[in-house]
Parts: sequence; C-alpha cells; structure tokens
Amino acid sequence: MKRATKILLGAAVVVVAVGGAAMAMNGSRDDGEQRLPAVEVTRGHIVDKALAVGTIEPRVEISVKSQFSGVIKRQFAEVGEYVQAGTALLEIQPNPTPQELVDAERRIEMRELELKNLQAEFERQRQLFEKQLISAQEYERAERTYEESRLQLQIAREQLALLREGRVSTDKGNFETVVRAPVSGYILDRMVEVGDPVVPLTSYQEGTVLMTMANMDDLIFRGTVDEIDVGRLQEGMPAEIKVGALPHARVTGRLAKIWLKARKEENSTVFPVEIEILEAMEHPADDPEAEPRPVVLRAGYSANTEIIIEQRENVLLIPERVIEFRGDTATVRVRLPNNTTEERVIQTGLSDAINIEVVSGLQEGEFVAEKPPREIE
Repeated sequence: MKRATKILLGAAVVVVAVGGAAMAMNGSRDDGEQRLPAVEVTRGHIVDKALAVGTIEPRVEISVKSQFSGVIKRQFAEVGEYVQAGTALLEIQPNPTPQELVDAERRIEMRELELKNLQAEFERQRQLFEKQLISAQEYERAERTYEESRLQLQIAREQLALLREGRVSTDKGNFETVVRAPVSGYILDRMVEVGDPVVPLTSYQEGTVLMTMANMDDLIFRGTVDEIDVGRLQEGMPAEIKVGALPHARVTGRLAKIWLKARKEENSTVFPVEIEILEAMEHPADDPEAEPRPVVLRAGYSANTEIIIEQRENVLLIPERVIEFRGDTATVRVRLPNNTTEERVIQTGLSDAINIEVVSGLQEGEFVAEKPPREIE
C-alpha cells in the first residue's frame, strides 16, 4: 500500500514538472513574439507656427482731458455708452483762488478807467475832425483805439464770468466749461468722480485724464513673439487668435506689424507685434451644429495667437521623437514584419515641434520603432 502511494506521488511530481516546463517554454515563446513598440506612418495636416502672447486692444484709444481747471461738477455720460463726437461728457466748475478773482476784478476796473479816458479823447478828436482841424487818419486812429479798449473791457468781464460761473454768453453764442467727446466711440473708463480736482491741458503740463474712449469696431491684437521665431515672420501672415474668456470663439487675423526693436521681459528677449482682427465668430456651446454667430470682443481680453508660418496638407507624418539626427542626416529604425528592425535614412520637411513631415524614405502604413528608454545612471 505504501509502495503504491509512493508510485502515485512520483507520477504526480513528474506531471507537475512536465507541465511547468511546458508553461515555461510557452511563456518564453510569448515573450519572444511581443511586438516592438512602434508608431505608424500616417498622412495628415501639419502647421509650422509661432506663438504670440498679448491682449485684445483698440487700435486707437483717446484720453479725454480738459482745457479748464476746477472741479468736476456734473457728468453726462457713463462708462460703456456710445457717444457721438461733440457730446457733453463732463462739466467743470471753476475753482479760482481768491488772488485770481481779485486780479480779474482789478483788470475790469483798469479797463473801465482806460475806456473812460479814451472815450473822452475820442470825443475831442471827433469834434476837431468835424471842424477839419485834424486829418481823417488821426480821427480813425483815435476811433480804433477806443474800440479796442471797449473790447478789452468786454473780454475782462467775460473772463470774470467764466471764473465765477463757468459759463458766459457772447454775440457768438453761449460758452461753458463743458468737456465734450473729441471723437465718436465708446467710453471705456472714467478716472474722476464728481468733486475731483482737474488740472488743465496746457503747453507745459499733460493735464488730468478724465476718461478714455475708443472705437470698438476697430480692434487689434497686441503682443510679443520670442526672438527665436521673429526671424521667420513676415507681415501679412495669417493668424489664429485664441481668447481665454471665449473658448468657443474662432478669431482670425493678419500679422500687420513687427517691431524693429526688441525689449526685455522676464529675462527673455521678445519683439512686439500687431495683428489685425479680420473675423470673430462663435459656435453656441449648447448647439455645436448651429450657424456661427459674431462674438463681442472686449478691450483687455488676454489672448494667445498662433501665427501660421507654413502649412501642408496630406503629407506623411511621424513623431519627431523617433528620429535620430546625426549632423544633417536623419535616420529611423523601421519595424519589419518578422519583428526585427532596420535602420533607414529619411528626408524630413516641415515640423511643428511634435510631428514632422517625411519627404522620402518611408511609406504610409509602415511602423517606426520607438527609441529605447535611456538608462538612468
């Protein structure tokens, strides 16, 4: 009985050993048949582009200033409104110093005294002229001097009225210390409130900026491009603008201007560029199949622009990572049907830094082996 048990156990061990050996052989064969990691050569569209970072801005933004000093008395227009050129925006209440008022009053007194004397002189000259004791030229000179003095008195009185009331009426019309819109457009921002002081715009000082205005129908993208890419850019290249606040919008443009001088930004050298906005359309998020509609762009939107340098359709593409560059020669390892590889020299074309065009050396549908991972020392 014991002998039979030993025989059975021995047979079981033999079976297990044979089974294990068979599994080991099968596992070894499966590992040998594993395909090398590779990527397929496909056809597609490739674009070489340069990135510009910036904002959407009006082409021209106007700073509204006053030619009168004083304080803000009233405001007639709000931020966001569209106004025509000449529309009243703000009224300035003159705020003269006591010295200015005294000087204005004294000028009137002096002009009144001067006019009184010249009037008496003019009356004497008129009487002499009627008696033909003076020439016509002398009489006309006296009349002109008298009229000039009368106008000087009128000007002094109008100046005092402007200082006190901020408005004056003349034969030519009514004049007020009101700031009006210099152009037609939207009011983008207001820098002052009622009661704030105003410094006038003169030849010697810039003056207080009261408001900013712009034509929002003429917007452009202003940004910067890295110096590495600027040498490949030319004015007139198409561009696609991506506005962060409008993820569903498609904004197209044209490179209009490239600065000749670079500037430093965060330890890098960049060149400013301007891109004209040609079209801004948006697909409704809730209905992607609906017709695109115009989208409203606002001044100050942050945006990234891809300036299209060159693009090609229906070309052979492979990832640039699988290529080995040795000087001017580009090689890849092509995976063969028997799971081996062969080295092949290829000619490359356009690259977008991820994929690269294959001009010759490969066929569509072939597989290019991945580079083996580098060992970390």
